Amino acid sequence: MPIPEDVTGEEIDKDVRQELQSLPKGLAEDVAKNLVMVARLIDEDPEGAYGYSKVALRLASRVAAVREAAGFAAYANQKYSEALAEFRAARRMTGNVDLWPVMADCERGLGRPEKALDMAGAPEVNKLDKAGQVEMRLVAAGARRDMDQLDAAIVTLQSPELAAGSVQPWTARLRYAYADALLAAGREAEAREWFAKAIEADKDGSTDASDRLAELDGVEFVDALDENENEGDETTPQASSEDGEED
Repeated sequence: MPIPEDVTGEEIDKDVRQELQSLPKGLAEDVAKNLVMVARLIDEDPEGAYGYSKVALRLASRVAAVREAAGFAAYANQKYSEALAEFRAARRMTGNVDLWPVMADCERGLGRPEKALDMAGAPEVNKLDKAGQVEMRLVAAGARRDMDQLDAAIVTLQSPELAAGSVQPWTARLRYAYADALLAAGREAEAREWFAKAIEADKDGSTDASDRLAELDGVEFVDALDENENEGDETTPQASSEDGEED
């Protein structure tokens, strides 16, 4: 697959670059460039990212960072079985537990929420950092909702991190998930409160909490382009009518 001229491979994380040092220099550069493309495209063009991950995987399947990137590219394309296999391979290579929450979410994607809940209660969770533990809590709550256990999902999300006054990278998503669970349980007033709190923490617009809150408040957004088109449609018949009167 073509690599843009502005991609050098130097853009990758320092730890990944160190992993690639086990490869011949030219091969390491090629793998690095493909990993850069995976990272660049995974949000906007997941299919494209998946293609580059396959190239990197063909070139260096024994590098943990490559297996992890391939896992995330497959995950972004909802290829959960493939993603889980890649994450497991990366974990075997490194012994790291950081991928545990996303592995559990793959189990959800495969229709096995019970397995995701088993993983949420496993000893590996205690080895996660705070961000990883919050992510695991989100996955566990999602698994509860998959099983129509709405009250249990709400309780799962109730935590010190949810109530904390300081804003962390996970705060907006945690508050959003809590608001969404409350709304699903019919607790609209509380949901509205937590969507508003999610907006306060969502400085980069990572959630659609503002839209959800507007829906609850009965606010309807009209696209300016659509509005102009409608105005044009209204004037056209009027002109025809005037022409008819002159006739």
